[in-house]
Amino acid sequence: MTFWGDEQFAFFETILFLALGQEVQVIETQFLSGGDINTAAQVFTSEGVFFVKWNELSQHVDGRHDLFEAEARGLEILRHTETFRIPAVVGYGEQQGKAYLILEYLDTGPPDTPYWDELGHSLALMHSHTQARFGLSFDNYIGSLPQANTPTVNGFEFFFDQRLLPQAGMALYRGLLDKTLYDKLLRLRDRLPDLLPNERPALLHGDFWSGNVLVTEAGSPALIDPAVYYGFREAELAFTRLFGGFESRFYEAYHEAFPLCDGFDERVPIYNLYPLLVHLNLFGSGYLSGIERVLRNLG
Repeated sequence: MTFWGDEQFAFFETILFLALGQEVQVIETQFLSGGDINTAAQVFTSEGVFFVKWNELSQHVDGRHDLFEAEARGLEILRHTETFRIPAVVGYGEQQGKAYLILEYLDTGPPDTPYWDELGHSLALMHSHTQARFGLSFDNYIGSLPQANTPTVNGFEFFFDQRLLPQAGMALYRGLLDKTLYDKLLRLRDRLPDLLPNERPALLHGDFWSGNVLVTEAGSPALIDPAVYYGFREAELAFTRLFGGFESRFYEAYHEAFPLCDGFDERVPIYNLYPLLVHLNLFGSGYLSGIERVLRNLG
C-alpha cells in the first residue's frame, strides 16, 4: 500500500462526508492510474472501499471544470440501461482547490468462459437504446478534450460537424494538421451519405476500447470512463478495431444480436478518423500518418 499524509486523508474524509452525509474514517489508500490529467486512488474506509479521482482546479484554464460532472452523468445514463455493470456514482464536486469524483470500487478478476459473448450481446443491447436525435442533452469530453453533443436530426451532419470538424480544426490551429489535409477532410462532408448507412441514433459509450472495459470479480464485463452520446453504432465498433483487444467472438456475438449492414469492414477507417484526430490532438503527430492514409484511400 502507498500511504499519503494527513492532508490527503483529510481531503478524502471531507469529500466522503459530503457524499454520504456521515463521518467516514479513511484507513488506507492505494495509488492508481488516473489518466493524463487526473490522480486516482483506491480508498479503504470504515464505510467500504471507494474509487476516487481528482485534479487541481488550477489546471482548468481550458474550461474543463465540469469534466467530472459530465462523466458522472454519463455513467448514470449507462447504468439505467441495465446492460453492463457500471460503477455507481457516490459523489462529485469541488473541495480544497480540487475537483473530484467518487465511484463505487469494482473488484476485478479473470474473464469467465462466455465473457466475449456477453460483451458483444450487452453492447448490442445498449445500442438498441435510441432517441429521435443524435447527440445528447449536455456536452461532455473525450479524454480531456471537449465533445459537443448538440442534438441533431441528421446523423451525417452530426458526425461531421460535431465529431470530425472540431478535432480537425483544433489540429489545424495547433499546427498538427496542414491546410491541404484539412481541406481534403472538408470534402468528405458531402460524401458521407453515400459512404455510411443511415441508421437511427444508438446510445454509445463513446470511448469503447479495451482500457475502458473491466472484468468484474464474477468474470463479466463492466464499463468505465464514458464519453456518452447517441450516434452511429458502427463508430463504436470501429473504435474497437483501432487498438485491438477484442476477440473475434465479440464481433460475432454482437452481429448475432444486432446485425450490421454489409460492408462494415470498408467503413471502419472513416469512423476511426474521429479517434485518430482526438489522439493527434492529445498525443501528437504519431497519429498523423493514419489520418493521411484514410483520406488518401478515400480519394
